[in-house]
Amino acid sequence: MILIGKLISLVYPLMSERKASPQSSFSGKLAIQQRVLPSYRVPFFSLLSESCKEGLFIFAGDPLSHEGISSIGHTSIKNYYHAHNRHFRDPSSSLYFCWQDGFIRWLDSVDPEALIVEANPRYLSSGQAIDWMHKKGRPVIGWGLGVPENNGRTFPKKTLSQVQKWFRYRFLHSLDGVISYSSSGSDEYIAAGIPKERIFIATNAVVARPTESPPVRSEEIHGPLKVLFVGRLQARKRLENLFLACANLPNDLKPMVWIIGEGPARAQFQEFANDVYPQVEFLGARYGDELRSYFVEADLFVLPGSGGLAVQEAMAYGLPVIVGEGDGTQADLVRKENGWLIPPDEVDALRQALVAALVDVKRLRLKGLESFRIVRDEVNLESMVETFGFALRKLTIHTDTRS
Repeated sequence: MILIGKLISLVYPLMSERKASPQSSFSGKLAIQQRVLPSYRVPFFSLLSESCKEGLFIFAGDPLSHEGISSIGHTSIKNYYHAHNRHFRDPSSSLYFCWQDGFIRWLDSVDPEALIVEANPRYLSSGQAIDWMHKKGRPVIGWGLGVPENNGRTFPKKTLSQVQKWFRYRFLHSLDGVISYSSSGSDEYIAAGIPKERIFIATNAVVARPTESPPVRSEEIHGPLKVLFVGRLQARKRLENLFLACANLPNDLKPMVWIIGEGPARAQFQEFANDVYPQVEFLGARYGDELRSYFVEADLFVLPGSGGLAVQEAMAYGLPVIVGEGDGTQADLVRKENGWLIPPDEVDALRQALVAALVDVKRLRLKGLESFRIVRDEVNLESMVETFGFALRKLTIHTDTRS
């Protein structure tokens, strides 16, 4: 996440010159709650604030020290209230929950016309905030990934699942609407009983709509093609799968692999690559024009494991992508027209995707152009802000007054 925060800073100066469209405007004060405010969200909130005529106000606290989330300082964004998060257990635990001190005091001071909260019932203080808003007849919108299946381990799964499902159902149905990160998340909210007309899809975006044409890449290749990975080097990125898959390619298809980023698993990945596929360069963290040059020179972007917001950055540079399935948001980005979405942790599926990508350069270039089109026309910060504005206007008009 630290590297991604730097990555987003490359496009932020361009984005900051843009103005929110009239279709995204919201006439009142908008309050947003987040458990933490990661740095990659700053461009989105900055653009969203332009569409809020009475201001955007953000309430968020700090992550746990081991989470590896680069969060912003309390002076880095306008109208940001630095909350005190009380964490109980680890966020990876099915029994985790968080209480954010001062939520109601903050709402009293801001007095917003609408509130957006993370659609996560484990943030217990959000329930009080929802009640506070509804007593004033004002809407609350949840924003989330969807309704993932529970894999609790502390109690018997069936017992824990029933309790959690009831708690989650009660929380979700206290919301006036939901903004989903993805189409698959929307389907999960529908399955949980949320009316379809109260669900809005704002595909998760971290880059602005490109203002320039994609790099021109030749179909005539001299030497091996170049595969690029950008991200934090941690175990869940499963780079060892990429090295194994490359090692099992035909000799004439074996690419040069560029790994950009730092993280706790770098030494482990380097040792594995030296043993399995020496045609890997670990380039460390790169920023600015230097990082941009690798996006321009690469032929293919590969994300073999989970997470990785740099996929959108790669697509904005006209790169085809191979991405491991994760939380569902990848399906809205990666399609047969622009890349390959592969099952997680299946080396042979990754190898087959690499063969399909590297064997036909002309097709590879066409997929890259489609990547660029998707970011330009569909998945970008501007489209995301427009969906938020539409949801806010619709729910503000139709919210019933509550006693």
